[in-house]
Amino acid sequence: MKCNLKKALSILAASAVLTLSLAGCGGEAQQPAESSEGGETAVLSGAVSTNGSTSMEKVIGVLSEQFMADNSGVTVTYDPTGSGTGIEAVTNGSCDIGLSSRALKAEEEANGLTATVVALDGIAVIVNEACPVEDLSLEQIAAIFTGEVTDWSELGGEAGAIACIGREAGSGTRDGFESITKTEDACALSQELTSTGAVIEAVKSNPNAIGYASLSSAEGQEGIKLVTVGGVACAEETVLDGSYAIQRPFVMVTKDGEALSEAAQAFFDFATSSAANDLIRTAGAVPVA
Repeated sequence: MKCNLKKALSILAASAVLTLSLAGCGGEAQQPAESSEGGETAVLSGAVSTNGSTSMEKVIGVLSEQFMADNSGVTVTYDPTGSGTGIEAVTNGSCDIGLSSRALKAEEEANGLTATVVALDGIAVIVNEACPVEDLSLEQIAAIFTGEVTDWSELGGEAGAIACIGREAGSGTRDGFESITKTEDACALSQELTSTGAVIEAVKSNPNAIGYASLSSAEGQEGIKLVTVGGVACAEETVLDGSYAIQRPFVMVTKDGEALSEAAQAFFDFATSSAANDLIRTAGAVPVA
């Protein structure tokens, strides 16, 4: 009897050990898998190069800063060379994303490029803060820049020869301004400058000057004022609703059939998403996402 009891207890003990062992093995195999799977996070890294429109400096600046803050392993660079040069750079592969403050031309699209609108921007007509003129029509603006009207007294201002300040050939701002005012290849400029900032500074320093600049760059600047065009102010709401006549798109240009790097694609996706809307507004442009 005692022998049989000892034997039974031995069998029960062995069964218990085996059961616990199996349960333990099963738990050990499962736990690392769950932990490993839960801990795997892809860290984005690499460099993203952008090149082009000087008017997009503020927009690209805030987008790049936020994206790099969110992705510490990524560096986004910006080369402000002008829209034409930026389009050429993405065409020849010397940058990841081209930046243009005008729509692509038919021949550029035919060359395998795609433009994605990031934001809209008004092209503000700016005068020196001392100029008494407050409003101009599109026709008057065209007459000024083509040299048909040469003195402020003809527009209700004080007598003084008008100095027209504009951008260089290839500038997206110039292309947009001239196409809308129908002054292509007809502008008589006192100065032809290579950046938006330079135009603003030139108008600040000359009481008889008039120029054009991106809303995102001109808004809030001291020493200049934005004239209304046909009675409509250049502002976010008037650009978005289309009532302000002189406006253009801010676009990211990519090459068809060529995949962006993981980092460049992530930056592109972020910049064109609604997550970037508030940042674009802080830069003075109008988001479209």
